[in-house]
Amino acid sequence: MDAHKGLRFRYKMIRELQLRITPRDAYNEQSIRHYVAREQGWDERTITCVRTLKRSIDARQRDIYVNLTVHVFINEQPPLEEFETVQYRDVSDCPEVIVVGAGPGGLFAALRLIELGLRPIVVERGKNVRDRKKDLARIRPEQRVDPESNYAFGEGGAGAYSDGKLYTRSKKRGDGEKILRVFCQHGASPSILSDAHPHIGTDKLPRVIESMRETILKCGGEVHFETKMTGLILDNDTVAGIEATNNSKLSTLNSQQFFRGPVILATGHSARDVYRWLHDNGIELEAKGLAVGVRLEHPAELIDQIQYHNKKGRGDYLPAAEYSLVQQVDGRGVYSFCMCPGGFVVPAASGPEQIVVNGMSPSNRNGRWSNSGMVVELRPEDLPQPSHEGRELPPLRGGQEGSVLKMMHYQEELERTCWQQGNMKQTAPSQRMADFVNGRLSYDLPESSYAPGLISSPLHFWMPEPIRHRLQEAFKIWGRQKHGFLTNEATVIGVETRTSSPVRIVRNADTLQHVRLRGLFPCGEGAGYAGGIVSAGVDGERCAEAVSQYLNGNRE
Repeated sequence: MDAHKGLRFRYKMIRELQLRITPRDAYNEQSIRHYVAREQGWDERTITCVRTLKRSIDARQRDIYVNLTVHVFINEQPPLEEFETVQYRDVSDCPEVIVVGAGPGGLFAALRLIELGLRPIVVERGKNVRDRKKDLARIRPEQRVDPESNYAFGEGGAGAYSDGKLYTRSKKRGDGEKILRVFCQHGASPSILSDAHPHIGTDKLPRVIESMRETILKCGGEVHFETKMTGLILDNDTVAGIEATNNSKLSTLNSQQFFRGPVILATGHSARDVYRWLHDNGIELEAKGLAVGVRLEHPAELIDQIQYHNKKGRGDYLPAAEYSLVQQVDGRGVYSFCMCPGGFVVPAASGPEQIVVNGMSPSNRNGRWSNSGMVVELRPEDLPQPSHEGRELPPLRGGQEGSVLKMMHYQEELERTCWQQGNMKQTAPSQRMADFVNGRLSYDLPESSYAPGLISSPLHFWMPEPIRHRLQEAFKIWGRQKHGFLTNEATVIGVETRTSSPVRIVRNADTLQHVRLRGLFPCGEGAGYAGGIVSAGVDGERCAEAVSQYLNGNRE
């Protein structure tokens, strides 16, 4: 009997292997089987299954390879489940916790509360994820934004319709892998568990979010849409709940509502009315650094050619190419943010007199363009700066220079300036990339994915000097590093300002409660403690655990 064929009958085992294979073979299980059997000298008939644990593309050299970590099952049946699932329980009669905001921080806080035997009451100012999509579609023809239902506000938060990217560098604060598993449990592709830069896609994430909501409701929680928090209910130095207003046109309820219980405040980085209420009521906040700049849009084919070192681009087997760029210019970081291969630039304002742009990608990333935020680090100590012909950092209004809200005021001024440059509509002021770098007006613009439309504008003139100069210098450096990157085929689109919260709601590092108010748990990106979907979900889970400890302490 052939020795390798004998393996088929005598051995059972699971082997973890590191593979480096061509893109043609990396995305097909049968091709991986062939490769493993050939390289290991195994009878292919003994391989019952190959499961990919990790996958990343190595495009540093002209020959592109895919690095895989796989589990190979030899005469062994794999587990039916590819990932560990969470068991959720009925919490209908359990103590209630108020969760303000149904973005990733709020949704994962609610699900974790259920695990811990607490009943989440989720209050969301925007609409459910399906109705919200209709309001987004109206931005283009109406050239205006609904201030309560937009790319920032509504079920799923800012990530639901602005990409669904799941990559995070943070490894310190919690179990990011669990966040991915919960997404898979609610309908996301298991491929997010293995991809180096996991991505659900804006076309699929809404259905996942709906499934998460169904879990909350099935277990006895509540979700209230079009219900806007207007203030906290304070009992001395304890938060006893929230006041809210129901904005639904179909609601027959009294518009004013009260929800009582400890509060997880996960309102997102664009809830400026919340920051103002907290500030006006003497609740401790602090200004926080952020990054502002532009969206840079290239033809996707050009980015594929640059990143894959091939005039033919990605070919038949590789995905749309990504890039990640970082550069120090005059003591501040300049970097790419939320890169969207094969994606779209979208209008991400959350109120009147604002132009804000962001990026998104569908799951297949097959669009004609690729875009990325290109932003400059800005610290609180950088403000205020003296104005010089409108080209320095914009002056702040009403003596607000010393306010903890000064970074937020700066965002507002820059977004208002951009709106004025865009003819006071949602048409975005734009410039060809090389023209921006060289200080020339663009007399025409390339085609763009930005649906409300572009208008030629001298961003090199009206953008704040410290931002404009650093972007120009970084673009020159990257143009030398990546031949073809600095080109007039690319478009600079203003402005990208919502990279993170401009404020931190100060909390205790151990209890996660506000530094003075018991029963208030600032959460996620809007509170200044996360940066993206996964880290916001992790922080939501941590806040839920902190609430559980708080309630257990009160009962003892």
